[in-house]
Amino acid sequence: MDGHEMAEVVGTVGIFTFITVVVWQLFATWRAKAALVREAEYRELAARLVTGQEESNRQLADLSGQLSDLRTRMTQLERVLTEVE
Repeated sequence: MDGHEMAEVVGTVGIFTFITVVVWQLFATWRAKAALVREAEYRELAARLVTGQEESNRQLADLSGQLSDLRTRMTQLERVLTEVE
């Protein structure tokens, strides 16, 4: 094997290595971007869930207040009915 053939082998191996590294980096970048998109979607979902939970809590608080009013009215009604008897 003379010097020219050795240079061709080294050049071929170098180009193959370079292409492999470039492809590897492209896929790593693609995976990182996909992970960022996925994380952003999870954050958005979590924000929507928190908003929904807060709304549910407000509705429950309103219902609790209404229930308390109903209990008060029922107590008053029972008192009136007891007096009428």
